[in-house]
Amino acid sequence: MDLHIMTEPQQGATYDDLLRVAKAAEDLGFSGFFRSDHYLAMGDVDGLPGPTDAWLTLAALARDTERIRLGTMVSPATFRLPGPLAISVAQVDQMSGGRVELGLGAGWFDAEHSAYGIPMPETRERFDRFAEQVEIVDGLLSTPAGQHFSFEGAYYRLTDAPALPKPVQAPRPPLILGGAGKKRGAALAARFADEFNVAFATVAHTAEIFERVRAAARDSGRELGYSAAQTVCVGRDDDEVRRRAEAIGRQVDELMESAVAGSPQQAVDRLNELGGIGAGRVYLQVLDIDDLDHLELVANEVLPHV
Repeated sequence: MDLHIMTEPQQGATYDDLLRVAKAAEDLGFSGFFRSDHYLAMGDVDGLPGPTDAWLTLAALARDTERIRLGTMVSPATFRLPGPLAISVAQVDQMSGGRVELGLGAGWFDAEHSAYGIPMPETRERFDRFAEQVEIVDGLLSTPAGQHFSFEGAYYRLTDAPALPKPVQAPRPPLILGGAGKKRGAALAARFADEFNVAFATVAHTAEIFERVRAAARDSGRELGYSAAQTVCVGRDDDEVRRRAEAIGRQVDELMESAVAGSPQQAVDRLNELGGIGAGRVYLQVLDIDDLDHLELVANEVLPHV
């Protein structure tokens, strides 16, 4: 199983903070470093010193790291037009030597849209735009060099786009979609995604969603990878687990239900449960990015056993 570290920089992080975590994750043997793509803090935190842009961050990390894979979990379609987004992804893929992955979603956090003047259509239109954006980004990144890409949709029109620059990865960087696996989302993932992700759910609920997407994938004749995102809170003893839970404003009992939490062995057991339902990758959401000892503990006592 691949273990990726996932961070939430909108809660308060500078680029240097993120670089420190990314380099630690790389040195400790984790497979990837992903970040959320948000412009406003959530919950009872001030988010200081303020938000950082996801793709600017990944571009810098592409040059400041060597091995670890990099990506978003996930970029809202509301934030960027699909053409410029494809250019950014391809360029960062070049800058990293082919280590970038794109997690893409429809967008959901109304407050950040209001705060920064980003239009946020109602739900149906937002998903319709998202579906077109997925098809466009896939088309632009996958179109062979020397050919052009055109698209005619209800919201976006591209005419003879040169589909440049080209990414290093062929036919394109991996595309990650996620959600509840409802009919339209499952069909979209089955058609375009390389990986389907279920975030912060119990193992049983994750399995239900995976199966809905598998059914859609069978109908489309494609095979997808499956992944889960889970908060991580591991300690050498009960006191350390409790301290880490308190540091992120969570309760231990709640984390034990739908997170990778508890002792190292309990974390291994949870990851093996996720592997048993088909998750080939787990994104470990690290909320206290100053606690690098936490990463070291997981790397030394959990990672070798999954």
